[in-house]
Amino acid sequence: MRNKLIQLALGAATACALAATSVHAHHSFAAEFDRNKPVTLEGTVVEMRWVNPHSWLHINVENEDGSMEEWAVEGGAPSALLRRGWTRDSLPAGTAVIVQGFQAKDGSLRANARDIEFPDGTSLSLGQSRIDAPYEETEGQ
Repeated sequence: MRNKLIQLALGAATACALAATSVHAHHSFAAEFDRNKPVTLEGTVVEMRWVNPHSWLHINVENEDGSMEEWAVEGGAPSALLRRGWTRDSLPAGTAVIVQGFQAKDGSLRANARDIEFPDGTSLSLGQSRIDAPYEETEGQ
């Protein structure tokens, strides 16, 4: 009986430690991104990473001086993207895109995406449905 109590206590402690780790790993928009730093990134896809809890789009963006910067753009969870019409083939490397989003608070080349537009004018939501990420209502949405 005593061994079972010890095993139960250890199991509970392990579960609490794992839960705390996953909560710490997940962040809110406001913790990392600045709603007062909107960015428009026009470039080409390097890679789309379908990972949890957030997908990551890497794009090369050309600066005014002709130099290139690689931006990492956070998107929604893969399951959320699938529900919005995405597939793993939606963004092959080399695809030209325009991403609307918000830059990281630390000024790094990271952003949280809201929308992405393709050369043919179609667009998809790349962002999460969060109440703290700003979204301007536009006609027709």
